[in-house]
Amino acid sequence: MASHIGRRKFLATLGGAGVAWPLAARAQRAAMPVVGFINGRSAEDAARPGAAFRKGLAESGYVEGQNVTVEYHWLDGRYDRLPTLVADLVRRRVAVIATPISTPAALAAKAATSAIPIVFGVGEDPVKLGLVASLAHPGGNATGVNSFVGEIVAKRLALLHELAPKAVRIAVLVNPANASTAEATLRDLTEAARAIGLQIQVLNASTGREIEAAFATLGREPADALFIAPDGFFVSRRVQLALLAMRHGLPMAHSARESAEAGALMSYGTDSVDMFRQVGVMTGQVLKGAKPADLPVIQSAKFEFVINLQTARALGLEVPPAFSARADEVIE
Repeated sequence: MASHIGRRKFLATLGGAGVAWPLAARAQRAAMPVVGFINGRSAEDAARPGAAFRKGLAESGYVEGQNVTVEYHWLDGRYDRLPTLVADLVRRRVAVIATPISTPAALAAKAATSAIPIVFGVGEDPVKLGLVASLAHPGGNATGVNSFVGEIVAKRLALLHELAPKAVRIAVLVNPANASTAEATLRDLTEAARAIGLQIQVLNASTGREIEAAFATLGREPADALFIAPDGFFVSRRVQLALLAMRHGLPMAHSARESAEAGALMSYGTDSVDMFRQVGVMTGQVLKGAKPADLPVIQSAKFEFVINLQTARALGLEVPPAFSARADEVIE
């Protein structure tokens, strides 16, 4: 009988261990810090930027699924979702809100919380945006990476002008749903265009259908070239934009290399993959205990110039070898 009791005790202990292990695993998962990641692109575009963000996290000692959980929110240009989404992240008290290359998401997060750390990636001046007190001493709950959108816009226009020297009337497509980026782009582009004697025609689009409507306007009021404002939604719609630009015979310039890969004439802008990585690194530093108030804003210094020679040939544009040599990549 004693042996029966002993066996029962042993089995009960085993059963208890069987329950304890999954509970321990669940508790470990529950104890993992959660990062709320928000970007304006579509989920279909997630592979390259997502991998770069995870690489940055790993550089700071955080591996997704092992000691950190990342919740990815790809907006596909639906910036109207931001207030509800950010309010939910704040209510659940996530460890960090990361908003790489998304000014609308950074502003929405900053408006919603002064307690939860925010790591942003923005093209505009984060001091002017109200995200930080200064670049060297952010002073609040936000820090991150900044790229010089004004200088980049002027340089992109100058490169487009070199590639298509006969283009005088430049149509610029902006997303009014991403107001701060649209305003900054138009301000800097108007100034740069005036300096080299070009005219600007402004078009607005926040949806795929509005992009079609913008090109219908170009059918009635033709332009000589097309300049796309930096915006996650426009990156997601790069194939639609490239096809429409080609149909209208328009040399097109954008900020993202993916657009040149999809058929735009050229792209010039911040190395977005590197910016996602840098935001990942800083997110990891904050998870380790660094305070955003004390982490200086990083100035992004990696830029990419990509030319699509196939598109240039289709548009009847000559690209001198000396000009191609200045590009970081030439798509044959």
